[in-house]
Amino acid sequence: MKKIIMSLVAAMFAVCASAQVYVGGNVGIASIDDGDDEETVYSLLPEIGYHFNDQWAAGVVFGWSRGNLSNIDGNLTVSGLSRTFEINPYARLTFLHTKLVNVFCEGGFGYRHYNGQGDEYSIGLKPGVELKLDRFSLVARVGFLGYQKADFDRGGETSVWGMDFDGNDISLGVYYNF
Repeated sequence: MKKIIMSLVAAMFAVCASAQVYVGGNVGIASIDDGDDEETVYSLLPEIGYHFNDQWAAGVVFGWSRGNLSNIDGNLTVSGLSRTFEINPYARLTFLHTKLVNVFCEGGFGYRHYNGQGDEYSIGLKPGVELKLDRFSLVARVGFLGYQKADFDRGGETSVWGMDFDGNDISLGVYYNF
């Protein structure tokens, strides 16, 4: 058993030492005041990924959120307070490289579970920009192009095809590159 654990630890250090792994994610917090009530909305979305080469990477975003979700991505509605868990694996193609900036597009799947309310599934593309700062990177993703399906206990089933590139669908994150 010790040999297996030591082999896994050595393999993890070897992967990290090759400067191909990145970790980071997104954190968000907001206060919603609708006149009568005030709600705090938060999300914690850690991310881990692996660069295969300069163009291709793969990773996964997963996490939790809590908040009043009366409007999801401008199309799907849910009323009331909700807690969610989500997982989003992706493959990333970086098609423009400069010394400080990379432009990429991610293709992936998404699953989000709303506690006591239902589930949401998605498949599609998300464009983004990475600003490289030594070992750290600032990453922004804007919009979504693809398919979403939501199945809510009280709201029925909703399907959406299309693209959404408005300012409400921006994700900002920080990575540490090993």
